[in-house]
Amino acid sequence: MTVHGRTAEEAAFVRTYTLTGGRTRPRHLLGLETVLDTGPGRPGPAQAEACEEILALCRERRRSVTELAGRLRRPVTAVKILVSDLLDADALVVPITTPYAASESGSDAGPSTQLLAALAAGLKRKRPNAIAYPQAG
Repeated sequence: MTVHGRTAEEAAFVRTYTLTGGRTRPRHLLGLETVLDTGPGRPGPAQAEACEEILALCRERRRSVTELAGRLRRPVTAVKILVSDLLDADALVVPITTPYAASESGSDAGPSTQLLAALAAGLKRKRPNAIAYPQAG
C-alpha cells in the first residue's frame, strides 16, 4: 500500500521521526520494564500529542515503557524519547515501589535495577553533564 508515493512502512518511519523531533536516542536510561507514574509537572506546549496520550494512560494507572509503546502502537525507542521529555518536565516520574533493604535471609541484596534507573534519571536531570560512565577495559 502506498501513501503519497511511499509505502505504509516508510510513512510510519517518517511520522516517528517527526514525532521525536528527529532524535533517535532518549536522554534517560529506560528499560522496557521501567514503570512510570504521573508527576507534578506538565509537558511543554510544543510537545507531541502522543505525550498527552502517555500522560492520560499513566493517570489511569502506572504503566511500563513496553505497555505504553503497545497501547500507542509506536516503536519503543520513540516512546522512550517522549518519556524522557516528560521526565525532564517532571510530568512523569519513576516511582520507587519497593524499599531498598537487605533480604530477610540476611544476604546483602543490592539495589534493584528500577531503583538504579530512577537514581540515574534523577542525577541526569539535575546534572546532565556530570555523569561519567566507566569504560570497559
